[in-house]
Amino acid sequence: MVGRGETTDAAWARIEPLLPQRDGAGRPWRDHRQVVNGVLWRVRTGAPWRDLPERYGPWQTVYRRFARWEKDGTWAALLREVQVRSDAVGSVEWAVAIDSTVARAHQHAAGARKKGTGPEDESDDPAAVARREALGRSRGGLTTEIHLAVDGRGLPLSILLSTGNTADCTMLPAVLDAIRVPRTGGGRPRTRPDRVAADKAYSSRKIRRLLRRRRIKAAIPEHRDQIAGRASRASRASRASRASRASRASRASRASRGGRPPAFDRAAYKGRNVVERCFAKLKQFRAVATRFDKLANRYRAGVVLASLILWLRAEEQ
Repeated sequence: MVGRGETTDAAWARIEPLLPQRDGAGRPWRDHRQVVNGVLWRVRTGAPWRDLPERYGPWQTVYRRFARWEKDGTWAALLREVQVRSDAVGSVEWAVAIDSTVARAHQHAAGARKKGTGPEDESDDPAAVARREALGRSRGGLTTEIHLAVDGRGLPLSILLSTGNTADCTMLPAVLDAIRVPRTGGGRPRTRPDRVAADKAYSSRKIRRLLRRRRIKAAIPEHRDQIAGRASRASRASRASRASRASRASRASRASRGGRPPAFDRAAYKGRNVVERCFAKLKQFRAVATRFDKLANRYRAGVVLASLILWLRAEEQ
């Protein structure tokens, strides 16, 4: 019988062939399904590893398997394989929405090792360690920010972490670069969505130029101060033009200083809420909603595993 929050038979049939069959010493693994269900229990409840129920085996075994598969990329490979399979059958909707959410860091998340984990010039710098472990101090305390790019169904395509006080717009290029869905027939992975929808926090000339250069349509509204600034520039240019009886060349100059408003597709922007719904689903996993892990890589592995569950549920529907 499948317990609450555990992998269903259909989901397990999908991921079992992708898991390692033997450890490095050639010894057989403890039952993979038992261990994966133990990891899911912890991500879903947010409880300490030592409180893992006995039905999942020794907590040390479950934690070591979770940490080992985070380090060798097994969790990320499972998510990538599910994405590849969905893209191969045309299920992935490449109208992408991008946004971020903040997760409060529990007091147990602070205190990662400062020595031996980074360059010598940063090993003793608490600020450098905090940046590396994606812990930023905000008004509410230590926080971590999760940046997502999701497809049109609200399923994660790329996942990045940053400190909680990082500006959203600075992370958009990295979030786009992290989208890499290999193709089953060979060739280059797909990295370019058809459209990107994002809120006003991502409205900047730099981001719009980046999207135009990559031939990606943008559905990003403008800030009111950006609209007012453009109108002000156009008004000043118009007054100067009338005063000097400007020609067509002067009107072109006015356009360059004021500029026409960027194209904005309101209908496409309505689809941006899929990323908000994705965050709501991910935060049903308590170890995602609140960060308990000291290491950013371990916390991200929990987000990846929760995202994998969302993809598997979508396949079953």
